[in-house]
Amino acid sequence: MRDYFLRRLLLIPPTLIGVTIIVFIITRLVPGGPLERAMMEAQQLSIGAGGSTSRSSGQNMALSQDQLDRLREYYGFDKPILVSYADWLGKVATGDLGSSYRYNEPVWDVIQQRFPVSLYYGLVTLVITYLVCIPLGVLKAIKHRTIVDNISSILIFVGYAIPGYALGSLLLLYFSVKLEWFPMGGFYSLQFASKGPWGQFTDLVYHSVLPLLCYLVGSFALVTLLLKNHLMDNLAADYIRTAVAKGVSFRKSVTGHAMRNSMIPIATTFGQNITLLVSGSFLIETIFDIDGFGLLGLTAILDRDYPVVMGVVLLASLLLLIGNILSDILVALVDPRIRFQ
Repeated sequence: MRDYFLRRLLLIPPTLIGVTIIVFIITRLVPGGPLERAMMEAQQLSIGAGGSTSRSSGQNMALSQDQLDRLREYYGFDKPILVSYADWLGKVATGDLGSSYRYNEPVWDVIQQRFPVSLYYGLVTLVITYLVCIPLGVLKAIKHRTIVDNISSILIFVGYAIPGYALGSLLLLYFSVKLEWFPMGGFYSLQFASKGPWGQFTDLVYHSVLPLLCYLVGSFALVTLLLKNHLMDNLAADYIRTAVAKGVSFRKSVTGHAMRNSMIPIATTFGQNITLLVSGSFLIETIFDIDGFGLLGLTAILDRDYPVVMGVVLLASLLLLIGNILSDILVALVDPRIRFQ
């Protein structure tokens, strides 16, 4: 098993190279890049300064050839794609992700400013989801087709059917605009720095209630029903009936035998949630004005901020690969029958 995970770790670098080179080529081929935007802005300035008489000449003469060459060199478009990618990869190996076109700051600094925000919401969402959904899934499996199971299923499916961003808009309109119980958005208030530790904690919780409800509403149904269905299958299996027939209590049969086998699909999907810890939902972050990692990636794509796009893709891909390895480790720990070779 040790050799298997070592091979998986050694496959991370070539996989990252494959993912990043595809994205890098796409950023060089799609239209509307930073060079085209600079030319368009120069044309607009030329038209605005010279009026209608210089419009026809401004379309072609807004930037000289020397200026275009310097722009291509500045954005790294003066070299072939593979050469530019090799230069970018060499900088990444030294810890340099480049500089953002929009913020004029190192990409790593831009990501570091927004990474803790999405990490906070991702960790809290993950912890609450598993703390609530695992006991709820066990309860629904034991109380199958009772009023507890039916009512909880209705609530879960209704919540799952409502998109998180749509729920966020409704929550803002009712609880923030009409009742004024919660703020309109943001990660914390403007007076956050001047407050004490307890004041900062309550301020953070105060701003987190509505966004967390939107994050949680989609994940509850998947984890709860996944555990319930597999637990019911295991409770109906022969080995559980044999254990009960031999005198093992039903409670011990559930917690000691069926529960462990039912946790295998939960462990399989756990690693995939590692990426969601930081990527979050850019729609929810947009609605609640949360400057997180997901919104940063969307903004970078729209602004053609290619260094930030490559940094976001690199980090998200790395977390996904590490998450898959963690899933394999958890599956091996939960199910002793599985031995990776």
